[in-house]
Amino acid sequence: MSENNTYLFTSESVSEGHPDKICDQVSDAVLDAMLKDDPNSRVACECYATTGLIVVGGEITTNTYINLQELVRGVIRDIGYDKDGYRFDANSCAIINVINHQSPDIAMGVDTGGAGDQGMMFGFACTETPELMPAPLMYAHRLVEKLAQIRKTNLALMPYLRPDSKSQVTIEYSDAGEILRIDTVVISTQHDPDVAQEKIKQDIIINVINEVIPSNLRDDKTKIFVNPTGSFVIGGPHGDTGLTGRKIIVDTYGGRAPHGGGAFSGKDATKVDRSAAYAARHIAKNIVAAGIAKECTLQLSYAIGIAEPVSIHIDTKGTSRVSDIALSRFVKENIDLRPQAIIERLGMKRPIFRQTASYGHFGKPNLPWEQNDLIEIFKKI
Repeated sequence: MSENNTYLFTSESVSEGHPDKICDQVSDAVLDAMLKDDPNSRVACECYATTGLIVVGGEITTNTYINLQELVRGVIRDIGYDKDGYRFDANSCAIINVINHQSPDIAMGVDTGGAGDQGMMFGFACTETPELMPAPLMYAHRLVEKLAQIRKTNLALMPYLRPDSKSQVTIEYSDAGEILRIDTVVISTQHDPDVAQEKIKQDIIINVINEVIPSNLRDDKTKIFVNPTGSFVIGGPHGDTGLTGRKIIVDTYGGRAPHGGGAFSGKDATKVDRSAAYAARHIAKNIVAAGIAKECTLQLSYAIGIAEPVSIHIDTKGTSRVSDIALSRFVKENIDLRPQAIIERLGMKRPIFRQTASYGHFGKPNLPWEQNDLIEIFKKI
């Protein structure tokens, strides 16, 4: 905390063209394709991407068939890797398939309704944004989303943009947790050669930062860094390898809440890494939306093959009108958190997951775990 009783907090995001996010989107596209024709598919799909190559592997049990080559190339093309000069493009990259069947040892526990693995999962919500998400992360997401929007729908505005980009937002808070101002904005975007960095910076300030960051949060002390290394021509899988599940903090709460360590993308909902994390967000958001607390962190834990959670823990950081112990007990008694119950309540046998694989799994109003449909239950407390 600084001398004037304020503190800084930072979150980052990455674009859909980031190497790791390419892999997340391919993994979830495979999952959605399986669920579309066989809702009971068991999918654990991982991807690796590098120059001119993407490897798709994992363990899958399904009654349907997909054209993996066509599917993967479609995802890469949708993202925007469609030119030879990127050294990774939908038309020419090699695709290697190393998918196997799911382990029967895991299936034994899941088939009876138990959790597919042990682990701990966290959900979080706070009142900082209309989405009940941390503000630094939401602004970071919106910045790279805006870059992608310009690149895909208004490229004439910034014709040199390429798919790979990153953002970072630092917010200054009062000691009471009130948002005071934006302290620092960092954006790095891949671009064509032969464009001046000063041109890129001015364009990003005008077309991206000024459009995303509210003017009342910017001041003459706000620091802006655009492509701080001076150039970002080589990017995507040609500049750095990509891997499914390597952006778990970007995917969740930007470091504002704990993380159990399990990635989401490429996993069907019998994997509690995904379904229980979504259920925890659903509950935490409804607790905050019901006006019970201004902030809520919820931890669930499971044992492989066991349906009921091993533990439920809630921490509202002293902002709740009800004790955290009473809240935890209320959740245990009133909300079914067995994996199959979560899957049914949130409709997780549907092909809805690819949309989560970029710009966050939470804070998107159309997703089932973002609905405020438990408010009336929590008002009973």
